[in-house]
Amino acid sequence: MPEPTQSFSRSLAKRVHQIYPDLDPDILASQIVDAFWPEGTQRRKRGRKPSNQLWSQKDALLITYGNSIVDGAHKPLDLLHDFLHRYMKGAVNGVHILPFFPFTSDDGFAVSDFTAVNPQLGDWPDINRIAAEFKLMSDLVLNHVSSQGAWFNAYRQGQAPYDRFFFEASPDDDLSMVVRPRTTPLLQEVETAHGPKHVWCTFSHDQIDVDFRNPEVLLEFLRIIRLHLDNGVEIIRLDAVAFLWKIVGTPSIHLQQTHDVIKLMRMLCDYAEEPVVLITETNVPKAENLSYFGNRDEAHVIYNFPLPPLIMHAMMAGSARTLAKWSRGMPPAPLGCAYLNFTASHDGIGMRPAEGLLPEDEKARMIDVVREVGGLVSMRALPDGGEAPYELNTTFFDAMSRTFKGADDWHFDRFVCSQTIVMSLEGIPALYVHSMLATPNDHDSVEKRGMNRAINRHRWDYPALRARLEDPETMQARVMSALCNRLKLRGEQVAFHPNATQFTVNTGDDRVFGVWRQSLDRVQSVFALHNVSDEAVTLSLSALNLIEDEGWHDLLSQDAIGVEDETVTLAPYQCRWITNV
Repeated sequence: MPEPTQSFSRSLAKRVHQIYPDLDPDILASQIVDAFWPEGTQRRKRGRKPSNQLWSQKDALLITYGNSIVDGAHKPLDLLHDFLHRYMKGAVNGVHILPFFPFTSDDGFAVSDFTAVNPQLGDWPDINRIAAEFKLMSDLVLNHVSSQGAWFNAYRQGQAPYDRFFFEASPDDDLSMVVRPRTTPLLQEVETAHGPKHVWCTFSHDQIDVDFRNPEVLLEFLRIIRLHLDNGVEIIRLDAVAFLWKIVGTPSIHLQQTHDVIKLMRMLCDYAEEPVVLITETNVPKAENLSYFGNRDEAHVIYNFPLPPLIMHAMMAGSARTLAKWSRGMPPAPLGCAYLNFTASHDGIGMRPAEGLLPEDEKARMIDVVREVGGLVSMRALPDGGEAPYELNTTFFDAMSRTFKGADDWHFDRFVCSQTIVMSLEGIPALYVHSMLATPNDHDSVEKRGMNRAINRHRWDYPALRARLEDPETMQARVMSALCNRLKLRGEQVAFHPNATQFTVNTGDDRVFGVWRQSLDRVQSVFALHNVSDEAVTLSLSALNLIEDEGWHDLLSQDAIGVEDETVTLAPYQCRWITNV
């Protein structure tokens, strides 16, 4: 059997050759090792094998900006640390702090300096303090950089190596097939020391796409990953990674080279001494999204992007028919992989993942309701020159204030039910800070900042927020208490391990969405039932097939569930976690 070091070197060189077939793979592989393991860092002798040991049922993430909570006096990262300790301890054990680097637009996703913490938030010691107590997810914004950052300024001045860091194309090129998430022009003309150039801008003209065909770009981003790891980051989010590699005349999304780059990064992470989880952010339809698991050699975790629009639809329609149909068709995550389940994040509710799942008339009904609650709709450009809804911009809390029937008195219960579904499914739950805080749509921010997504990016004044959270009658306190209690309870159930068995239950009534979860050791079962309607529903217990010689009870209500009972009733929007343990 070859020595581990020899095996690693050969495997790495093979990966390199797949991406850069015209370069010497051994030389570039050596440069990659030096970039990822600089002097003073160590590499594991053997890579981690795919397993279910990188996470457990205790894992849950809070998604937040570094300045979602402010007070005008203290560093926002200090306030976030206090908030996590004061209100979230025991409910979540991880936090995704959205880009905390200096930036020029897009709320952090136009990074101007990958090596520094935005001084308006704090500094690296503040990040380190949070990372020491919570699993920290950070963003690797690897598709593009700020047009006002040092890299692009050096490119325009013709300075090596940055003169080859950005993807150039010609207006005469056939770009008709390129998949776009925005409606802005793809190419931007800029003046450089070598004359006018047209650079590729997938997202905006302040976000210039880098060119991974140049291996120096890859090496630089590997050094950035190392910086993240050295500062306590455990989860690396590959932002907008689907667009990483471009070839003129193609859709320039999901290209094989993109997958090969992720495989290379996964290999390096598996040989890192630190525990590292790679998560890909690909807001695309199901099959395309699932492809980022690769053969258990790409992402450890992928976002479960169909969940937000499907859960929203179920709650608005009062029917889980489409949600259940999708759930039955979802494969379990491969060994060593997991889903990240969520309903809301800093972005809107993506509509592309609903393609082929929801009929156009049902999507139109959702759009109508979102607009009725004061939400907005963002569009994307189509290859034929037309437009289509890209995402719904609203807080998930406000979206749950109405159904297709109109407004009612079930807002709180409906919202809590929607979040409980996220906690019940196979995978790791991630809850957005504005879901935890029942934040309403922020219309003032939209007007001031001129962007639809600002509606879901409110900044809470911490003293005012604390006053609300300490008053049990406020919606913020009620929602925070309900969700934290359920997250803590979930963390105690081995049947809610992210990779525990899951089957979608045929409840016999479209108003109730149900899944059966069984622990990896087959000791605990949980039947998670969710009434997505405003009507009481009585189910036959025969649908659950409860084992007769075991005692069953509802974890949420503490009701005993007798096998001799013929039925179980769920009040409007009630959830039940019926377990044998």
